[in-house]
Amino acid sequence: MTDATIATTTPVTPTVASTPARSAFGDIWHQFRAHKGGVIGLGVFIFIVLAVFVGPYIHTVAPNAINIRDKNQWPSMAHPFGTDNLGKDMLAQVLAGGRVSLAVGFAAMLLALFLGTIVGLFSGYVRRLDGPLMRLTDLFLALPLLPLLLVVIMLFRDTLRAAFGPETGIFFLVVFVIGITSWMHTARIVRGDVLAIKSQEFVLAAKSSGMREYRILLRHILPNVLSSIMVSATLGIASAIITESALSFLGLGFPSDFPTWGRLLFDGANFLQLTPSRVLWPGLAISATVLSVNYIGDAIRDALDPRALKH
Repeated sequence: MTDATIATTTPVTPTVASTPARSAFGDIWHQFRAHKGGVIGLGVFIFIVLAVFVGPYIHTVAPNAINIRDKNQWPSMAHPFGTDNLGKDMLAQVLAGGRVSLAVGFAAMLLALFLGTIVGLFSGYVRRLDGPLMRLTDLFLALPLLPLLLVVIMLFRDTLRAAFGPETGIFFLVVFVIGITSWMHTARIVRGDVLAIKSQEFVLAAKSSGMREYRILLRHILPNVLSSIMVSATLGIASAIITESALSFLGLGFPSDFPTWGRLLFDGANFLQLTPSRVLWPGLAISATVLSVNYIGDAIRDALDPRALKH
């Protein structure tokens, strides 16, 4: 009897190259990074936000501290942005004004976004409300914005000041006036998206299953229009900051001892030949913020484009 060599063979399983799963957020971020202007705008905007909120802990000069001996100074080591006619440090005022301007921009944007989304959803989804809501939108679009803002502020400024205080009352009034006059474009954009989405198969299937109308709006319609709402939000911040700056520049915004970027422009206009830096720094802050937000909005719009996400 001969010995037989038994060759044992172990089955070899083919190795499959593991590729990391790409999430929706990862795809959006990849497309966002491809937009160089959006990346630069995001960096500039983050720098401005950090500067106005963290900067006062580094540059500890009080924005309303008066020092007549140092009035109308040009930029120096002690006062990097110079001083005004009362000796107030301009860097401290620009930082304090940035907090107010950004707060007004975000609050007014949220109000306008809420109103525009509600009007757009109901106008696009409920057919009998489409006509009245769109005529209301056309009415607000036809109103002259700046004269309307001036009239409303002149009528209710003293009442709100007496009720909530000079700063808080004006803040509520400016936010309300800007928000109530800035929702129309968001409403039109959301309405167009809702009209296109409500005829899709998944919405018809939800209706056939007996789902209530408000659940269809919240679970199926609203998530699919969030991309347009996000773009409107970024552009709404820039619009609100510009509008608040215009009102403050006309002397109808916050009081003189409560600095905003627009108020700093208004106060420095009379001293343009003596110390032009008083107008330069708040003007640069407004321009940099608005430009960065606009670039971020363009990048978000491109990143949320379904055609771009396929690549």
